[in-house]
Amino acid sequence: MENQISPKAEVAELELEAAIGFNGHVPSGLKCHPDQEHLIYPLGCTVLIQAINTQQQDFLHGHSDRVSCVAVSKSGAYLASGQVTFMGFKADIILWDYQKRELTARLSLHKGKIEALAFSPNDLYLVSLGGPDDGSVVVWSVAKREAICGSPAAGLSVGNATTAIFSRCRDEIFVTAGNGTIRVWELDLPNRKIWPTECQVGQMKRIVMSITMAKDDSFFFLGTTTGDVLKMNLRTKLLADAGPAKDKFSLGVSSIKCLEMRGLLVGTGAGLLVFCKSPSYKPINGTAELFATCAKKDIRVWHTPTNRELLRITVPNMTCHGIDFMRDGKSIVSAWDDGRIRAFAPETGRLIYVINNAHRIGVTAIATTSDCKRVISGGGEGEVRVWQIGCQTQKLEEALKEHKSSVSCIRVKKSNEECVTASTDGTCIIWDLVRLRRNQMILENTLFQCVCYHPEEFQIITSGTDRKIAYWEVFDGSVIRELEGSSSGSINGMDITVEGGHFVTGGKDHLVKVWDYNGGEVTHVGVGHSGSVTRLRISPGNHYIVSVSADGAVLRWKYPFTS
Repeated sequence: MENQISPKAEVAELELEAAIGFNGHVPSGLKCHPDQEHLIYPLGCTVLIQAINTQQQDFLHGHSDRVSCVAVSKSGAYLASGQVTFMGFKADIILWDYQKRELTARLSLHKGKIEALAFSPNDLYLVSLGGPDDGSVVVWSVAKREAICGSPAAGLSVGNATTAIFSRCRDEIFVTAGNGTIRVWELDLPNRKIWPTECQVGQMKRIVMSITMAKDDSFFFLGTTTGDVLKMNLRTKLLADAGPAKDKFSLGVSSIKCLEMRGLLVGTGAGLLVFCKSPSYKPINGTAELFATCAKKDIRVWHTPTNRELLRITVPNMTCHGIDFMRDGKSIVSAWDDGRIRAFAPETGRLIYVINNAHRIGVTAIATTSDCKRVISGGGEGEVRVWQIGCQTQKLEEALKEHKSSVSCIRVKKSNEECVTASTDGTCIIWDLVRLRRNQMILENTLFQCVCYHPEEFQIITSGTDRKIAYWEVFDGSVIRELEGSSSGSINGMDITVEGGHFVTGGKDHLVKVWDYNGGEVTHVGVGHSGSVTRLRISPGNHYIVSVSADGAVLRWKYPFTS
């Protein structure tokens, strides 16, 4: 009996030093503090504050059960967290002082679960949503630490509200949304009431997973389980637009953020992070921060905002004819005059793989598919070859022998089921990449140098040594219209925006031209090159145009239109 601890003896508490892990199951559960130096996230019953640079952690203890939501005030002075509890019992909301890292108030009204929390823009109010067993929305005074008023969160004929957000400018306006319900609320403080207005979305029936507000409060955006984004007018409470119409985001839009640069960052249930814009909501792949160029024996990677060279990859005594980034960003695939395809790591320049004897008379053009499983190459002899790219293997899938001269440009359709190749033999061929055969051939008395799909992919545009820009129908290869692209010399390079409203060309006249696609007219001209423009590209997000010329110059132009 001497070894037993007396029930009244005090037991010292172990001090928690570090927690490793993040389960990600709490919706919108990872927050960045306004100081831009700390992350806030729940782990079980604890809320963690972690320094981004030093990884130092602080722990906020106070919940009796699993934390279900967290919110950070705009000033960063307050944190709020809600929990789940047993059915019928009250679930606590805890208001935390961020600087002191301590509990400021415990707010108890909801039953079962706290579904969502949001602070007003000036830290005056906190709004909370109860879970399925509670169904109410409550507005709390942050200063007085007490409830001001409450109301049922959704109508009787619809499901539960699961997400909430305040206006970015007004403390009295907030929005709740969920299963078949989108409501804009206005706080009437003198009468201690909140008044809801149901938003009109027509015949649409959607379950909202995530919500974000535009900086000027003009619109708010909702991510749904269906995989589309709804844009609502905050003033009129009407649906402004919705998308994408096709190819919706897989497994729903689980998180969404309105960016300062007039775009949306969408997180999907399938684990993808996508940058897109209204009204199409089509993914804008890639980043405008980096671009790569090739000339003679080397490939260079550049940092766009500072114009600094970040990496140089050199293959002595060889000439690189073309490059493409794999969509996952893990490799730069390049075409060389020794008949080899070489892939390099974009961070280090390490050689990942080489495909020997890819073409007999050098590799002259190259493109990759968006699923990162194939590389399509063109050779000096005119062959187009499709390569399967695995983790450790590169296998020739098919050699397509139709062109009689070197392949100058390859573009792949977004679905990866079709591609178009341009050749100096005067033909452009549209290939079926599923059945691996020719779909359509375009013939013209020119040496084709460049080709682009219109984003809708029912038309292509081409150009070459005849100085003409031609629009073609993909379905039957018929010419739709022709424009005089240049008054002197061939057009060597071409690119089109993601929206398809404008395209750019460059060539032997040393000029970079921006064209209106539908109008067929030049809107802007860039004068700066002293040699023939060989290639040019529009950056993702339409911020820049980068053009390169035969004299070795790399020029960056401001894209003239806001999108």
